[in-house]
Amino acid sequence: MHGAVHPLQPVIPPSVEGLNVMVHRARVPVWMPWPLPVGWLFTGVASAGDDRSGGRATAVACSGPGPLGGIGELLLIAEELGVGLGARYAGIDGVDPGSSIDVSAPPHAKVVAAGRPTPLWHVAGGPDDRAVFAGEARGLWLWAIVWPEQSGLLMYDELVLTDLRDAGAEVELVPCGALSPRILGPA
Repeated sequence: MHGAVHPLQPVIPPSVEGLNVMVHRARVPVWMPWPLPVGWLFTGVASAGDDRSGGRATAVACSGPGPLGGIGELLLIAEELGVGLGARYAGIDGVDPGSSIDVSAPPHAKVVAAGRPTPLWHVAGGPDDRAVFAGEARGLWLWAIVWPEQSGLLMYDELVLTDLRDAGAEVELVPCGALSPRILGPA
């Protein structure tokens, strides 16, 4: 009924070495805002997939000052169709946004992903503690999940996302913080 199920791998705490491992195993983009917003840090990474097929979904966590004060957390997920990692973190049923987004309406946010303008739509039906956006980049799902919900204002800035598989030696410059509890699993 669900097709292939890609196993969720253990979360890798924030470190340049761990990020390099993820970048080399991933078959999908490893999205990160680059440059990171002022005061933001890389706070963990996770993937779904196995050693033979590589990462079929990646999740990168970043934390920093929220636009309205307090701490904001951002989770960027790239995944093949039907994997379900983004929906799991978004707190919605199913494996894809499906009817939870209305792509006939104008997008609610736009980012630049790998140099291309990328529209994102608000995903309805999730918990009230987070803002969830989804769209398509490089033929794959791109999810942006932001805690607390008010920090979703971050998505209205011109956020530039880089696929770290293309970043080369710049990955060594990523500032690391403490492991985000958000990447450990949905609450």
